[in-house]
Amino acid sequence: MKLSPLQSRLAASLIASCLLLVLYLALFSPHFALAVELEQTFPIFIDHLDLDVDLRAESSSDAPAPSLADPAYEPEFSAFDRSILGRAPVGVTALVNNGEASMNLLEGSTQVFVFPATEGSKRDSTRGSLELRDEEGTWQGQQDDAQEPDEEQRLTRRQSSRTVFISANTCQQPQPRSPSKTTAAPPQLTLYVSTSSTNQSPGPLADAKSQVFVPFTEGAVMFNLTTKGDVYLGVHAPNLTDTFSGIYNFKVAASTDELFHSYNERDDADLIWVDSDSQGALLITHNLTSSTDPEVEAKVMSTEPYVMFAHNKNDHSIDGLRFSYCGLQTYAQIAATKNGQFASMVTTGMTKRGQGNLPKQEFYFSGLNSSSNYLGILAQPANVSDGGNDLVGVGGGGHVFRATNFSTKSDHGNCAIILNLTFCDQVAYSVPSNPSFGNSTKLAQFYDKYASSVFDNFLKSLAQIPCEAPATQRYSLARGCDDCRDAYKNWLCSVTIPRCEDFSNDAAYLHPRAISQPFPNGDVLDAATLALYPNITAFNSSRNPLIDSGIRPGPYKEVLPCDDLCYNLVQSCPSSMGFGCPRPGEIGFESSYFRRGKSSDLPNGDVTCNYQGSAHVFSAAGREGVSLWGSLVGVVAAGLGLLLI
Repeated sequence: MKLSPLQSRLAASLIASCLLLVLYLALFSPHFALAVELEQTFPIFIDHLDLDVDLRAESSSDAPAPSLADPAYEPEFSAFDRSILGRAPVGVTALVNNGEASMNLLEGSTQVFVFPATEGSKRDSTRGSLELRDEEGTWQGQQDDAQEPDEEQRLTRRQSSRTVFISANTCQQPQPRSPSKTTAAPPQLTLYVSTSSTNQSPGPLADAKSQVFVPFTEGAVMFNLTTKGDVYLGVHAPNLTDTFSGIYNFKVAASTDELFHSYNERDDADLIWVDSDSQGALLITHNLTSSTDPEVEAKVMSTEPYVMFAHNKNDHSIDGLRFSYCGLQTYAQIAATKNGQFASMVTTGMTKRGQGNLPKQEFYFSGLNSSSNYLGILAQPANVSDGGNDLVGVGGGGHVFRATNFSTKSDHGNCAIILNLTFCDQVAYSVPSNPSFGNSTKLAQFYDKYASSVFDNFLKSLAQIPCEAPATQRYSLARGCDDCRDAYKNWLCSVTIPRCEDFSNDAAYLHPRAISQPFPNGDVLDAATLALYPNITAFNSSRNPLIDSGIRPGPYKEVLPCDDLCYNLVQSCPSSMGFGCPRPGEIGFESSYFRRGKSSDLPNGDVTCNYQGSAHVFSAAGREGVSLWGSLVGVVAAGLGLLLI
């Protein structure tokens, strides 16, 4: 066959190319790398290396953490975005630093996540690190600028160890098929963690030697580990018995800064039960700062850093979720959150009332059941972003504190909480009351107006004392007129505004009052009960006669004022004013005062005697104490004609 000129040129070119290839192979000996040689040349890719990774659980487990395989390096090419290179495997959800993932979970199933090694510290600029109290009592609040790391920083992160904080909350859990017959909580979820590339789906069926597991505690889990590579997580839901039905919903997060969700089960409760009546309760935090600097105090007072949840202990719907912020939002009967349940039943605000006259946050709950026991749970709220429903920011998932127990009084309605008084501004507890008298505001004005009028008379007497005289002419070198004025006010508010308890309360430190009068509903004490008490004024009437004539509360029991209030009054004021105090064992003491005890030593943290700022479950270090005088004599403070009985 005869070729055309074009075909001839193509054939000649092809033959020349083949000859050149044969000549190259004959003269040179190229070396092609085999897969096994790559393994020898770059052993860093071998996933069976034991790098002795430190895995430490925040739980109470004492079991030693196993040594898990950890790839020290993963190639990072600037030409490819992370969304293309290193994409999470199918069925595995990638977590971002300080981000949160929310998932539903069926019983017996496991949801797997990966926290890539490239996720490093990146504090969200919208949320500062809020520390209300430090060792010096200084207000803390800072915001770190968030900057996107460059490629060199991302590569450095992968080559250096980092601490990874893992946390999760159960937001929804299966419910009992027969709530009236089931008091047990549903089984808890379990967190599995692996840093081995051979175990990228940790869970109950994976190799136990290449993972650790941490069961949730009351709907929450906290865990941290130190590693250089990717971290794989598995959240597993147990199989349910016929007792429960439904699904789990949980939120999980990972961070290189701090725990995103957290709780505190070891320390004392940060919430203090002040007092309660038949339908409400007043609770308060500890001091939020110990600083007396006006600017610091003003800054703290401008915040409301906490939220609170309350739940009747007879209802078991929060059992298994008491450390979960989102679980409490879902199931707690009362949630003091901005968009929480029954928010209208909660009033919160800042106050300096109480120990130290320092900033605190208080919560008043209304609409509670009488004669009931409740749990009060304090929490730092989750940080909600402006751009969506997901929670973002360092520590942005919320922190839950240990629960505080409190109870409400009976339904007689003759004890009611008053607070925010103008003169006796430290008073915040239940006082003798009557529903027909009026609301709490009117009741507070009644007591406050009377105390203020008595104090005005005292000031007229104090004005006769040469308070501004030279030191050699004053009544005391240790105390002055200001000390006398303060001591009298503390004593006056405690004795003219009695702290009220149910008449049915059998505590030995309580003193019965107005036993011969009817209750607000018309009931009276039976003859057998009346026979238990002497027919004397100390039992038949209130300390202040105006209470019986103006309010008519009926029988109640009084938490007597602390005896050191009277002793401090005598110690601080001139003897010419005629103040005196009964001593223990003398006539009038048992119906006038009670010796200050340690309420934390009692089963319920009871307040054994009344003083300004008193509350349940106070630690001994938090009380203001005044030394007792053992040599004082007298029965009545006759100077102003106020009875101490």
